[in-house]
Amino acid sequence: MRILYVACEGEATEPDYLDYLNERFGDGDGRGRRPFRIQPVSRRSGRTPSGIVEAARQAAGEDEAWALFDRDQWKDIPQAAEAAARGRVEMALSHPSFDLWLLLHFQAFGGAQSGSSKLVVEKLRQARGADAFKEYDKKGDKSVRGARREALRDRESRAVAHARSLVSSCAHGACEPGRAETVPAGGVAGKTVSSQEWAARSGHAVGCQMLRRDPSTDVWRLLVSLGIGS
Repeated sequence: MRILYVACEGEATEPDYLDYLNERFGDGDGRGRRPFRIQPVSRRSGRTPSGIVEAARQAAGEDEAWALFDRDQWKDIPQAAEAAARGRVEMALSHPSFDLWLLLHFQAFGGAQSGSSKLVVEKLRQARGADAFKEYDKKGDKSVRGARREALRDRESRAVAHARSLVSSCAHGACEPGRAETVPAGGVAGKTVSSQEWAARSGHAVGCQMLRRDPSTDVWRLLVSLGIGS
């Protein structure tokens, strides 16, 4: 069984979603998709992107490590990318936030958000088929459970396609989702990989700065690597 330790910033949304992936897909499909188990790594006080990368590395040990973090207004994302490249920790940056990944299950989205999730959340609440999310982020409720999980069900391929299209439409102009490396490298002995090269494994050009990928989300790489929504 494939074991993944996935560290994340959120206290509820991301861990709930990762549990959903375990519940829905973790047993495999008896064909091409292998069984897997995701171990969410989170804490109430939250972490910076660099802290998330380090938490993933420490928790995983010799197992597979992923770091999910948001753009928000964090300043240390370049440092997080450097640490991820050194430690061979897979990254999934969402710009402006993980809420974008949820929205892409229901509709496409575009337009720079400069780290603000306000419009993304508004669109999620109003999206066709997303009735369960009408109260999302109201009174602090950002859970992904019950009816919200059912609303996401069988929309994974749509979300992946929408996320990949954001790579194609990146303002940098030379980003192509077809170049993405969706299977973890696992660390190649003796090979040094720069943070720019490591971050470009999402299909973005090596010269495309992570902080300027607005909007974007790399969560699709996690799903595709697990055989979901490809």
